[in-house]
Amino acid sequence: MRPKKMPARFVFVLLVGALLVSVAAEYVRPPPGRVILTENSQPPSHPQQVHVSLVGANHMRVSWVTDAKHGHSVVDYGRASGNYTSSATGEHTSYRYFLYSSGKIHHVTIGPLDPGTVYYYRCGMVGDEFTLKTPPAALPIVLVLAGDLGQTEWTASTLAHVSKTDYDVLLVPGDLAYADTQQPLWDTFGRFVQKHASRRPWMVTEGNHEVEAGMALPGSPAPFLAYTTRWRMPYEESGSPSALYYSFDAAGGAVHVVMLGSYAGFNSTSEQYGWLARDLARVDRRATPWLVVLLHSPWYNTNAAHAGEGEAMRKAMEKLLFDARVDVVFSGHVHAYERFTRIYNDEANPCGPVYITIGDGGNREGLAFDFQKNHKLARLSLMREASFGHGRLSVVDATAARWAWHRNDDADSTVRDELWLESLSANGACRRANPADDSWSDEL
Repeated sequence: MRPKKMPARFVFVLLVGALLVSVAAEYVRPPPGRVILTENSQPPSHPQQVHVSLVGANHMRVSWVTDAKHGHSVVDYGRASGNYTSSATGEHTSYRYFLYSSGKIHHVTIGPLDPGTVYYYRCGMVGDEFTLKTPPAALPIVLVLAGDLGQTEWTASTLAHVSKTDYDVLLVPGDLAYADTQQPLWDTFGRFVQKHASRRPWMVTEGNHEVEAGMALPGSPAPFLAYTTRWRMPYEESGSPSALYYSFDAAGGAVHVVMLGSYAGFNSTSEQYGWLARDLARVDRRATPWLVVLLHSPWYNTNAAHAGEGEAMRKAMEKLLFDARVDVVFSGHVHAYERFTRIYNDEANPCGPVYITIGDGGNREGLAFDFQKNHKLARLSLMREASFGHGRLSVVDATAARWAWHRNDDADSTVRDELWLESLSANGACRRANPADDSWSDEL
């Protein structure tokens, strides 16, 4: 029996219906998510807010908080669950912020550790067992980027998407807890991220929400007090005089990551400027083909949000990064995603860094929608979108890396932007003719 021919009016109705379904299925950008306040379920002497970070080539720092003022700053660890063959002792501290008094904050450095290895560990000789995985000692390596996190439903979505695929190190270009002087929010944030930050190293730099400057009165809390006390980074190991900026190596030195401080002094006479010049000068691009920089306030930005806030720092420091042939610069602050071409001094330049804003981790303030079409830098902006998400920099070898930005599409993580990067150390037109020579090739 031959099927009947469908009347034209029904075909029209079906086509219109399909179009409406297609439109309805398009992604709708979310409003700010509800703040999640993670309560403490542990006894006072048990560890909470556990997170790990890198310290040198083969050590890691384990940090945690106990409500009890007594307890051991000890980490027992080994390669098998419950079989702790090594132990390390560290130190503890605490701080006061007006009427708030923190718990005991413990920091213990463990190692030497083997690369690419899972370790089981326990903090303070009590409580739960945790696991961590050390990064590889050589390329390839996967670095995850997520800025302006906060502790909302969208932050939870971002971190869930991050953890669905393995990675080695998570980098945060500022704005962690969004405590903004409300110190208990540092505690809820530490508990909120513990599931993720206890398993892989988190390397962070400060944003404006970490400043928390007290009133200009005797005995007022110092700026960045909670941030620097809780999230201790390896600034001393990198020769930095300040906890607000530092550097570290990954993948056996194949990747050098510089974490700059947008809210520390940065002019040519500042300590940060002098340290940065020395740090970059020590990098041998034959051994370290990749140079990555993070900071909070973007130097290039076509969004109305925080317009021009990074300009003074750019004018002071951009030449240092350009002369060192930094490959990519990541920033946060603007709650959206934006990727520029390679730039130097407001112009496209094949030997300049790629600039990427990744301030879309899930903060409570919501997204920055107002990208300016007629902005003077719009011609250099290749991708921009106000959505929550995270990025992944997969450094494959000495010459190639893949960047992908993953947007939070409700329950799914969708790749919305990606490109392959060539290391500038492999670009003959940009490479220094002699590593001991300060001059660069002018052949562009």
